[in-house]
Amino acid sequence: MALQYSTSVRNAQLDALETAVGVSAVLKIRSGSAPANCATADSGTVLATINLPSDWMAAASSGSKAKSGTWEDTSADATGTAAHWRLYASDGTTCHAQGTITATGGGGDMTLDNTSIASGQTVTITSFTISAGNA
Repeated sequence: MALQYSTSVRNAQLDALETAVGVSAVLKIRSGSAPANCATADSGTVLATINLPSDWMAAASSGSKAKSGTWEDTSADATGTAAHWRLYASDGTTCHAQGTITATGGGGDMTLDNTSIASGQTVTITSFTISAGNA
């Protein structure tokens, strides 16, 4: 039998993510394939850098946690195709999470309305939710 957790345990696990990363987290959208894990060096080109609000995730509920506040870079860093993202502590170098990016409906861990980013354009994350498994 696989492990199963109550909703309150799954919510606590999700809320611990925001606590561990801390306030003023930094999200970087990058081109190319994601590294093997967060301990592996960055890969690809940084296309957009988003300084997240101090309370960047809503409180977990029903085993999921959604973004909170505005996640936006008003002037993209470079031109390219968004393929993965990395979430860093406020220092912008300590990676805590990473995942894929696809266009809306593409099945990525995070979705953008358009993965083609041009230098200087505004990049906005409209929705992002993390769900805890083992229900």
